[in-house]
Amino acid sequence: MTDKRTLRTQFTRLREENASAEKDAEILQNVLGSPYFAAKSFFVYCSVRSEVSTDKLISSLLQAGKRVCVPRIEKKVMLSVPYAPLEAGAFGIPAPHGGEDTFCEVAFVPLLAVDKCGVRLGYGGGFYDAYFARNPKTLRVGLAYDVQRTQTLPREAWDMPLEAVITETGVHFLQNS
Repeated sequence: MTDKRTLRTQFTRLREENASAEKDAEILQNVLGSPYFAAKSFFVYCSVRSEVSTDKLISSLLQAGKRVCVPRIEKKVMLSVPYAPLEAGAFGIPAPHGGEDTFCEVAFVPLLAVDKCGVRLGYGGGFYDAYFARNPKTLRVGLAYDVQRTQTLPREAWDMPLEAVITETGVHFLQNS
């Protein structure tokens, strides 16, 4: 199997080549039409680079009266804090200045790739896996483009698989759910 560094390079390139506002809009509509939208609270990443954009998703959730939290890194731990005005945070990712760690029912997470069993390939920091280990009842849902889906990825003992991935073509429930 290909090593993770090579896979990260390959899937970053694929994501960059396939990212588009049109696909982001389709993904947003698929999120809003998904069973996950019935939840009351959401942990949503603040998109950077070629990640599926979450700006309109966050706005839509807030307008629907949902509680929205976003990641903030504090002492090498990722917290889920209530959405507030954002400033540059760890790794250049926008984050609110303060706020307490808050449980959310559903987490929408970024990824470079995901396999049919829900194994997620991220940037390699382990922040999301550690967060989900502390919050095992949070439903884990990836936002991605179809080209980021693959058959198998290397899996580590600490990997917390996703229940589903939402792409421009729909909600794809994964085999571990």
